[in-house]
Amino acid sequence: MRRTSDTPWWQPSQPVSRFQVVERRNTPALFVMAIVIALVAGGIGATIGRNSSTNLGTNFVDTKNTVQRAPDSIAALAARVIPAVVSIEVKASAGSGTGSGFFLDSNGIILTNNHVVAAGANNGTITVELSDGKKYLAKLIGRDNSYDLAVLKIDVTSAPTLQFGNSDQVQVGDAVIAIGSPLGLAGTVTSGIISSKNRAVTTGNGIGESSFINALQTDAAINPGNSGGPLVDATGAVVGVNSAIATLGAGSQSGSIGLGFAIPINQAKKTAEQLIKNGFATYPVMGISVDIRFTGTGALISSEGVGITPGGPADRAGLRVGDVITSLDGVAINNSDELIVVIRSHNVGDLVKVKYTRNSISREATVTLAASKK
Repeated sequence: MRRTSDTPWWQPSQPVSRFQVVERRNTPALFVMAIVIALVAGGIGATIGRNSSTNLGTNFVDTKNTVQRAPDSIAALAARVIPAVVSIEVKASAGSGTGSGFFLDSNGIILTNNHVVAAGANNGTITVELSDGKKYLAKLIGRDNSYDLAVLKIDVTSAPTLQFGNSDQVQVGDAVIAIGSPLGLAGTVTSGIISSKNRAVTTGNGIGESSFINALQTDAAINPGNSGGPLVDATGAVVGVNSAIATLGAGSQSGSIGLGFAIPINQAKKTAEQLIKNGFATYPVMGISVDIRFTGTGALISSEGVGITPGGPADRAGLRVGDVITSLDGVAINNSDELIVVIRSHNVGDLVKVKYTRNSISREATVTLAASKK
């Protein structure tokens, strides 16, 4: 029961006659009893006073409990992964920006996105900050716009590294965490699941070549600055490189709306190895140009310019200008972007089965993918 009076509950607001009687008598036994009652009442009042909201500062109790965190908890995974994740800052006359990355080996090799470091590729500075706050100038080893990946090197030894998972074995619904520096906030951890696989994602700013990603989709919050950071599975192994987010259009929310995309680590490893070895990377091609204005289902081999590269893979397989590709290795092709993404998910030298239509007649051919020319 709540009381509005300041009078304690053990002391009624109106005198009680029996206490008055006791206090007026001079009998020693009754006087002693009155004292005992008063002491008991005072003890109760003191206890309640210590526990009341008006006396919180008089009886704090420290707990000795320890939070037990399982080795596969998000907190435990984050503690293992964060030391291997770096923040990246780029300054150049062409622009500046921030992003994330992570160590590929203990000698200071770092993987990130090409769009994170592109502005600093020519006469710019790229600064890497470690989880302990130390900063280093980075050297650009190589970058590739087609897969939106880049490799940096800083002068450190014994850098913490991460295990790589197998992105081909990732399943929709698998738990993942994203770690990076969204909006410059280093060491930020978000969690979610794999929402979809093999999502055709095209990124670019409209200037130069676009990047085509056969992406892992996640609802883990990814924001500007997360780009280049790792997406790890429930064991702490890297399964993707966070690269892009979906937005609602011009003037709409630019942060996470639960639609983030990561480059599968299997593809990232192949590209990174080429960048480290050669300074550049190649990707598989069919030797065709597609018409991006085509509104039908499939990818139309363009009749403008060089639609079929003479002597190229498609030419040798018998494809012609005007053919509409509808499937590649069993994957349905709905538009030209999907065709490019599916091709680039393969390796140079792979044999792929292509289904296409010519004059409304379905046909099939086997194409050996070649390497792009740099």
